[in-house]
Amino acid sequence: MALIAEHLTLEVDHVRHLDDVSFTLERGRLHTLIGRTLAGKTTLLRTIAGLQRIDRGTLDLDGQSFLARPVWKRDVAMVYEQFINYPHLSVLDNVAFPLRRRGLSVDVARERARAVLERVSLRGFEERRPSQLSGGQQQRVALARALARGADVLLLDEPLANLDYKLREQMREELRGLFSDQGGSIVLYTTTEPAEAMMLGDVVLVMHEGRLLQMGPPDEVFDRPATTAVATVVNDPPMNIVDGAIEDGLIRLGGGRSLPLATHMRGLPSGSYRFGLRAIELELGSADDISGAVTFSEVSGSETFIHVDTGFGPLVLQIEGVHSFALNAAVPVAIDQEKLFVFGPDDQLVAAP
Repeated sequence: MALIAEHLTLEVDHVRHLDDVSFTLERGRLHTLIGRTLAGKTTLLRTIAGLQRIDRGTLDLDGQSFLARPVWKRDVAMVYEQFINYPHLSVLDNVAFPLRRRGLSVDVARERARAVLERVSLRGFEERRPSQLSGGQQQRVALARALARGADVLLLDEPLANLDYKLREQMREELRGLFSDQGGSIVLYTTTEPAEAMMLGDVVLVMHEGRLLQMGPPDEVFDRPATTAVATVVNDPPMNIVDGAIEDGLIRLGGGRSLPLATHMRGLPSGSYRFGLRAIELELGSADDISGAVTFSEVSGSETFIHVDTGFGPLVLQIEGVHSFALNAAVPVAIDQEKLFVFGPDDQLVAAP
């Protein structure tokens, strides 16, 4: 059984917030929804929860219309980016609250709440108030309350976005185990972070400007992005995309640069194409390679990101180590044509490494 959406569409002030969105979300699988800010992720969650009305389309849960159900009859639990807890209740009663609302006795509700708090590593914090907890602990309380409900549909709207990097990494590892226990629920988790989407999801959905562009297993979406938009969204930094052509058995780039035709491109007809290459697959080369001018460089941890302007467009390189580059410094860039993605003029993928 599943949650099935068909042609969900919402337009506000001539802007499409949802543009003909269709998907099937199965019970027992963790679905991650990735997209940039304003991609439509939160609007989609609000539509599922019943907090947003749509212009057209259908949404069915286990064969029955979900849109026809009033909000209070939808068995939906939602965790927001900004964690929401009841400040006057203890941690234990925060988690037990939705169980009491469903008619469970105080003792049973608290027993279940204690079990879930232990799963999110908050044993011993039961009698504290939310104000006595760190930000990460407060988000765990919000997660525990949603998990305790055992709702048909569990929606998580960038729940780790406000946590510091170290805590976010720790909770990513824990969340996978937590959600794997929600076998009877439909779980949809939104994020702007490619690594998070790929790490957590059994199924990844990619949204951009209100449209659902691709849906599938993480490795399929990463290895075979359906469009240039998908390729930029699921890579961090975004995949480099440059215009070029295939002519006379060569890859022709702007500025008179050419590369040998890669193995996976054989059989493609001559014509204009767009070529994609991940930043991590570009390298600093030798004098015989393509030359570019540094427009910006930044160090992130043990890696350096170099922005280079070439004769055929800007490129971003991700290289190991801490390096310093002067503005406008000339650097050689080595491109491995065997790692190039090829997209048609319509931005659809036509060949992948």
